[in-house]
Amino acid sequence: MADHRTEEAARYRRLYKLAIWRGKNGLRERQLTRQPLCERCLLAEIVEVATVVNHRIPHRGDWDLFIDPNNHQSLCKPHHDSDAQLEDHGKTVISFDANGWPL
Repeated sequence: MADHRTEEAARYRRLYKLAIWRGKNGLRERQLTRQPLCERCLLAEIVEVATVVNHRIPHRGDWDLFIDPNNHQSLCKPHHDSDAQLEDHGKTVISFDANGWPL
């Protein structure tokens, strides 16, 4: 399967292979331990295990944003692959709480 990322994105994708991110007790593992549930699902009162750590502010290779634990959020794969990706590309995503009210 072809990789459709930009050259810029391909350059900073290497950060996700570093031990500080992936290693035992790395940033990814620490975030999922700290918050094991999908933060977006919780807003709608849905309990779903988080499997992905997303950057709240896209780091675009900025080391400080990449490693900042306050910039990490735990998400389920569907939320990461849909809402978070749309937001990273400048789109507005409207989420709803458990009562159907927009957040």
